[in-house]
Amino acid sequence: MSSSASQIPETTPDDGNPPPLPEWAQRVLSPVYSAGRSFKFWTVVLLSIGAWSLYAYWLQLTRGLEVTGLNRPVYWGFYISNYVFFIGISQAGILLSAILRIWGADWRRPIMRAAEGLTLVAMAFGVINIVFDLGRPERSHFMMIHGNIESPLFWDSIAISVFSLVSIAYIYLAMIPDLAYIRDRYPHVRWLYGLLALNWKGTERQKRILDRILYGMALLILPVAVTFDTVVSWVFSLTIQPMWHTAIFAPIFVIGAFFSGLAALLLVLALLRKVYHLEGIIRPRHFDYIGRLLLVLTLIWGYFQFTENLTSYYGNEPIHIAILNAKLTGAYAYAFWGSVVGCFIVPILVLSRKKTRNVNGSLIASVAILIGMWLERYTIVIPTLVNPRMAYDRGFYDPTWVEWSLFAGCTAFFIYAYMLYTKFVPIVSLWELEEGIRAGVNEIEDETGIERGLGFGLGEDLDGPSYDTLDETVYAGKRGK
Repeated sequence: MSSSASQIPETTPDDGNPPPLPEWAQRVLSPVYSAGRSFKFWTVVLLSIGAWSLYAYWLQLTRGLEVTGLNRPVYWGFYISNYVFFIGISQAGILLSAILRIWGADWRRPIMRAAEGLTLVAMAFGVINIVFDLGRPERSHFMMIHGNIESPLFWDSIAISVFSLVSIAYIYLAMIPDLAYIRDRYPHVRWLYGLLALNWKGTERQKRILDRILYGMALLILPVAVTFDTVVSWVFSLTIQPMWHTAIFAPIFVIGAFFSGLAALLLVLALLRKVYHLEGIIRPRHFDYIGRLLLVLTLIWGYFQFTENLTSYYGNEPIHIAILNAKLTGAYAYAFWGSVVGCFIVPILVLSRKKTRNVNGSLIASVAILIGMWLERYTIVIPTLVNPRMAYDRGFYDPTWVEWSLFAGCTAFFIYAYMLYTKFVPIVSLWELEEGIRAGVNEIEDETGIERGLGFGLGEDLDGPSYDTLDETVYAGKRGK
């Protein structure tokens, strides 16, 4: 079978019709121009949950934060826990993409677009949770206009802005060649994708320039991402609150962000692989490689947790002991031990064995880690505020239905936003996958387990419907033959 059969044609035939795509490219592109019943069903479900959360937020806006469980001294609750959680997920996607690009790992190509999408969506919802926490959100811009340069909150707003701009620029530049593919093949959206593709022609000169820019931006992303999460940790650790005022918070936040983000990526990859029939592109080795990295991060997470709590215990300062007892045996023991089970015990049991470090095992481990990491963020924020250094009465934080509704709505909108992301741009980077195939890298595998590099061509039926003529019929404005 000829090598050209698996490559994306770069020229248009004289008859004006789009050149035929190889089967793997058609499969990657099919979610962009088609929406099945399941997509419509989940659209209704997720938007219904989101609509309920909007009602809850309207109630909070009209009646104030009294409808929440926030009180003195617990002035942060679900919202700040969610902020730290979503921001952590956002950093892992772009950080993994940058590291693998610098490293030159060939296996990165099928998963980078999915990882970058997590950064875009999670970053937005992290910021939204800050808005939820404000009693007067219409004044949120005052932070930038009248901010105190000595405040870690001001530093955090600057760090969010810089990280967002750098990430969006990097992700957008990596999309341009694929935006041009869609521009050239689907006239009904050419006006939009033609604008976004920036006159991309796919010349060798353009490719060299784009590769150099992306490599340079990948180098920039590393310090920006690490600095951002460090600044987020300073919002807590530069106060004198018990169990916050510690130098270990910065590495805990950086590792925790990468840990939870990789778990989210594994979950997303497993779902994309199943829903969009990408078993031949998102392969078991991707779950194995990321699973090994998650196993290492599991051990590092356990080390930091042990060190932090042991230090507090041996210090024997009464206020620290009160918080430690609340986490270990008191009101927040369920959250603390839940995070230990989800972030340490389950990943160790599943990911330490090659036999279970597969797609299903990775799915179990990633769900456990995400639940555990959210609980860990919760136990960072709440027990300390319930037991402050100042002479406040000790209390208990009990989130109301408004906070639970906003949490559910935020999660629903997060999922739906990522679904829309997969409809806007190919969830697998076509141009980078094609570059790998041209270089002879085995990027694609069929259902028999045979790796297909340059020899993977048209007409080979993977598990599921044939897409050999799908591109032609869509181009002609038909639903099918």
